[in-house]
Amino acid sequence: MVKILPKKNFNSEIFVPGDKSISHRAVILGAIAEGVTEIKGFLIGDDCLATINCLRQLGVKIDIGGDFVRVYGKGLHGLTAPKDVLYCGNSGTTMRLLCGLLAGQKFDSILDGDKSLQKRPMKRIIDPLRLMGAKIETTTPPIKIKRANLKGVYYKMPIHSAQVKSALILAGLYAEGETVIEELEKGATRNHTELMLNYMMENGILTGKKITVCGDFSSAAFFIVLGLLLAGEGITIRNVGVNPTRTGLLEALRKMGGDIKIQNTRNICGEDVGDILVKKSDLTGIEIDGKLVPKMIDEVPIFAVAAAFAKDTTIIKDAAELAVKESNRLQAMATELSKMGVSIASTNDSLTIIGTSNACQPVHGATLYSHNDHRIAMSLAIAATAANSESTLNGSEWIDVSFPNFLSLL
Repeated sequence: MVKILPKKNFNSEIFVPGDKSISHRAVILGAIAEGVTEIKGFLIGDDCLATINCLRQLGVKIDIGGDFVRVYGKGLHGLTAPKDVLYCGNSGTTMRLLCGLLAGQKFDSILDGDKSLQKRPMKRIIDPLRLMGAKIETTTPPIKIKRANLKGVYYKMPIHSAQVKSALILAGLYAEGETVIEELEKGATRNHTELMLNYMMENGILTGKKITVCGDFSSAAFFIVLGLLLAGEGITIRNVGVNPTRTGLLEALRKMGGDIKIQNTRNICGEDVGDILVKKSDLTGIEIDGKLVPKMIDEVPIFAVAAAFAKDTTIIKDAAELAVKESNRLQAMATELSKMGVSIASTNDSLTIIGTSNACQPVHGATLYSHNDHRIAMSLAIAATAANSESTLNGSEWIDVSFPNFLSLL
């Protein structure tokens, strides 16, 4: 439990931790590469540490020093059978990507997680892997994977999911023949796996490289919204990944009237990186749908906070994927923001938020609950900081999943 006091104005220059999605992929690909992969800026959060622990059980030597990680690659066929269940904790990325990695191995394995992860959908991964010949006995954790010979397939994805795509890419490395994955909409889901594979490939061989992980856009998102609400003189967030498959939030906030600029753009290890400058802005409600939501899927909770402080009504459609994250994020945000005086309603795939900027009653403090979800916890912390009275946040320890120093930075 933490108490959060409201703030009226600030200006700052900050850095956010390394990108969680890229950190997962860097250590997984490093584990099956030839030679050593050195990763700078690795996110030392619970989810990424779960991936490292699983890879160590598969025989991979991995050293950690601060945010620097060294992976001693075993080569494409060098992983060894684990002696125990591979425990993924709360990390859906760990479980889904490792399903793809392990489906084509010459040994059996079992993947399991905490109670929350055991409830999250895995059939979306398992069905296409089975089409490739994977022998997976269960569709809910614990996932039991038997040794198998895989064959390449043509797979048209029925949903927007970078994790499904990445699992199939990893399985495709072990499959006989060509694997082709067609997405619902070009560029709609994150392409970190593809970019890193291209960066690490030399003459058709996955090769250990030096990798610098940029700041996580999803972590920066909380301070982007805080800046729009409170940063009269501006906040600059340095060294943030601005991969266009990730930055739908910026498009949505700019449509609301947000003053956001990307400066000093460059490319690092295949990823677009920049510094994000944000200034306090008068926001107006908008409507977003399935064209934009996949590019801001992790940012919808903090976008809902921006909408709560805006003028007029914001409608978020086609967001059913939010109902099967670490929590039902649509329902969680509706429940908690309503405690703060926000008029907000959720369905199984939408949120409708009536902004308080031109209302008689401003957003006020309340006793809030994280729903055991790191992104809900951080979104509520931002809302509490911009409210007009003190709040209490219960379940703040879940923030350590992706942003261990968030509260001290805030």
